[in-house]
Amino acid sequence: MAAVRPPKSFLLSSELAEYLVAHGTRPDDVQQDLIEETATLGAVAGMQIAPEQGAFLTVLTRLLGARDAIEIGTFTGYSALCIARGLPSDGRLTCCDVSDEWTAIGRRAWERAGVADRIDLRIAPALDTLSALPADASFDLAFIDADKPNYSNYFEALLPRIRPNGAILVDNVLWDGNVVKADAADENTRAIRAFNDMVAVDPRVDVVMLPIADGLTIARKR
Repeated sequence: MAAVRPPKSFLLSSELAEYLVAHGTRPDDVQQDLIEETATLGAVAGMQIAPEQGAFLTVLTRLLGARDAIEIGTFTGYSALCIARGLPSDGRLTCCDVSDEWTAIGRRAWERAGVADRIDLRIAPALDTLSALPADASFDLAFIDADKPNYSNYFEALLPRIRPNGAILVDNVLWDGNVVKADAADENTRAIRAFNDMVAVDPRVDVVMLPIADGLTIARKR
């Protein structure tokens, strides 16, 4: 059994994190290899989502019956792999990222997993990609995991393009607990706090914040 990396959640011990992953759908060989290859990148590997978060994305994609999904921030492709696996064979995931280098790692994993034909990777600033989408685009599911100062902008660009009863998922909303630390005032923390405050009172969505990994918000479009 492959070793589980240190937990992304500040709420979990390593032992609890390993137990949690072991009692869900565990990463298969493709996913485990992707975890290990990403780890060789050093500290930046922390941007990869947690294994339990990946399993959650696959399950939720299937539960929603999603056929058309989009993600903002692809990195080395773990979240895209998990979402694509939840789509039907004719489903489509649009991935928005700015790095050819990091997403090339993901492309290899997608090919191995047999889901590359479901993924449309757009290398460009995500807001440019979003603005170029048809105004009547109707996504079932969106996942935001990118630069924090633009979280509110991504959300506003995506929401009109999500079908009613579709969902926007947003990662890192607890930000290692910094959202409740009075002395944490860096740009990322301030941006996440502002985003969390905005979405919590948005009448267009029903919202739940879950303590999965570094915090995951689910906003269901009314």
